[in-house]
Amino acid sequence: MQRTGDAASRHEPVMLARIVELLAPALAEPGAVLVDGTLGMGGHAEALLRACPDAELVGIDRDREALTLAGERLSPFGDRVHLVHAVYDELADVLADLRLGAVQAVLLDLGVSSLQLDEDDRGFAYRVDAPLDMRMDADEPLTAAEVLNTYELDDLTRILREYGEERYARRIAAAVVRERARTPFTTSARLVELVRANVPAATRREGGNPAKRTFQALRIEVNGELEALDRALPAAVEALAVGGRLAVLAYHSLEDRRVKQVLAAGARSSAPVGLPVELPEHAPYLQLLTRGAEVPSETEIEHNSRAASARLRAATRIRAGGGRAA
Repeated sequence: MQRTGDAASRHEPVMLARIVELLAPALAEPGAVLVDGTLGMGGHAEALLRACPDAELVGIDRDREALTLAGERLSPFGDRVHLVHAVYDELADVLADLRLGAVQAVLLDLGVSSLQLDEDDRGFAYRVDAPLDMRMDADEPLTAAEVLNTYELDDLTRILREYGEERYARRIAAAVVRERARTPFTTSARLVELVRANVPAATRREGGNPAKRTFQALRIEVNGELEALDRALPAAVEALAVGGRLAVLAYHSLEDRRVKQVLAAGARSSAPVGLPVELPEHAPYLQLLTRGAEVPSETEIEHNSRAASARLRAATRIRAGGGRAA
């Protein structure tokens, strides 16, 4: 286990300056509220609180250890900070419990955190042999080992194909079913070797560790990540005040496609084709702040390799109503 050092020394926030540039204009007024729905170790939140001295933070995370570390990091900001143990798709309930109305900014930094990747006993990384856990919230019952040892062949295949975009999903799933009948899966090294043995040699030689897609698929299934994102994006738009801003960092195409679709839907008219006059309820309720998905600079990627796959999209709320339609 690697639990040495404070949050600031263990985490390099991705595209930090650009996130601050995009969200800070909405957080200038006293009482402005930022919701960081995936607080992690608090790097983005800290920078925004420093840049926006009149803003308050609602920091949400499903990982209790992350909340503890972030709480220590953000303690200098005192009662400007409100930390909540929840999944970000519970955003509306969190705001209601805090008796907060519309907010001025929402940030979602998706995927697995540096904390989870760096702690070997969490089982997220395929570089070390570790228990097949992969839970972002240790209070939840489902683990990666249970998925591997109990799911039917067709379900395993679907998960690997859809969530891992693994072209050899059926072959890998069949090998898992065959091998677990001999001995159940408990740690990651055996799974890594199984994947390596069941993909062509050319695949093993290019594109990094061939197990990365299988690990991504298991992590998404264990944590219900895409279902949570599908609920969270409309909730985040709905929570924004007019003039409020939403920024989302995605790290693979499954996430980024969903973000793109929700923001694009809000930024175009919903009026039926041929309608002579656009009614107010059909007007766009979002304005895009990024042209497509922005990516980190080469300099940032050289300094922080985990930023390499990041895709940033942002939008601002330009009228009330319409959020649920997203």
